[in-house]
Amino acid sequence: MTIAIRMLLLTFLMGAGLAGCNTMEGLGQDVEEAGEAIEQEAEEA
Repeated sequence: MTIAIRMLLLTFLMGAGLAGCNTMEGLGQDVEEAGEAIEQEAEEA
């Protein structure tokens, strides 16, 4: 492989990794908000 192809592949993999982290972080926030809503409803009941 040439150096240019290796650099392009590395850049792509790093970008995909960062996108995956941000997606999981967003999912975690959504789950946390859903849990808080359920907890609030349980306290009101």
